[in-house]
Amino acid sequence: MLPESEFLSVPLWLVTTLHIITLTLHFAAMNFMLGGILIVLWGRFTDRWNNPTVQQFVKLFPAAMAATISFGVAPLLFVQLVYHRQIYSASIISGWFWFLIVPVLIVTYYLLYHASLTNDQPVSRRRLQLHLALIGLLYVSYIFSSVFSMAERPDLMKILYADRQDGLILNPEVGDYFLRWLHMLAGAVTVGGFFVGLLGRNNEPAFRVGKLFFLWGMAAAAVFGFIYLVTLGEKILPLMRSPAIWALTTGIILSGGSLHFFFKKKFWISGPMVALSMISMVYTRHELRLIRLADFYNPSTLPVNPQWSVFALFIACFVVMIGMMVYMLRLFLGSKHAGA
Repeated sequence: MLPESEFLSVPLWLVTTLHIITLTLHFAAMNFMLGGILIVLWGRFTDRWNNPTVQQFVKLFPAAMAATISFGVAPLLFVQLVYHRQIYSASIISGWFWFLIVPVLIVTYYLLYHASLTNDQPVSRRRLQLHLALIGLLYVSYIFSSVFSMAERPDLMKILYADRQDGLILNPEVGDYFLRWLHMLAGAVTVGGFFVGLLGRNNEPAFRVGKLFFLWGMAAAAVFGFIYLVTLGEKILPLMRSPAIWALTTGIILSGGSLHFFFKKKFWISGPMVALSMISMVYTRHELRLIRLADFYNPSTLPVNPQWSVFALFIACFVVMIGMMVYMLRLFLGSKHAGA
């Protein structure tokens, strides 16, 4: 007889809290990297590849990639702990696209390392490496958006799987996730702009580039987010009646406030406001998932069978990882080549 698997190893509220926190950390690292690559390639820097801020960013990309993957494991495990049937089914339907994520990440990781460690290579080669890495990151983010949005549509998955089982299906309901994906990309540009401004705070041309991308990235994220809300149709009323509306409103206010303090170079205020606005957006997304699945699944009905020893091991490893990341960043930012 197979062991029982339909249970939570910790209370649902704790799983949800940890999922939101770890997913926000994943987005922060991913946005630093994705937004940073976009700005390094297309920002109007003076003497781009010799600019100290650009050099700092390029050298940080491999570490940001490692942080993105490391921080991405925990929220993926937490969400599958609660929504395992939905996510497993969606990943099977898009199986080959899902499997391709791993080799794409490996190649992307290599490209970022090569771009960061070889200063004497031709500029055209470094630019090509970063463009290819960007394409890889866009692919991974798009597949995740497609699969996780499809996981919220059990009725659609039933139809798709009945029609084909070749694992070559992306979510055909593009309206469910394309605008959300664009909103995420605009958010990445916003966060990238913030860090360009932070690292280039003593380099006025670099700070202007960061300020430009921070401003217009936030504006684009607001536009895509608003349009996405409008396209929710009948789901928008339950969303407005849920706690998500307060989180969403708070996130919008914090985003606007962070822009004000960023322009004044008060990063110790602007940074936490950006972080809290990201948490509010992740929470809003969590509430929307519950609303979309309300007719099919209610995670609060899952029984709880506590496994506190495993949970304690995760917390210990997670805290150590955070400490190591902070220590590595302090070493990098305090090194001679990170000056200027």
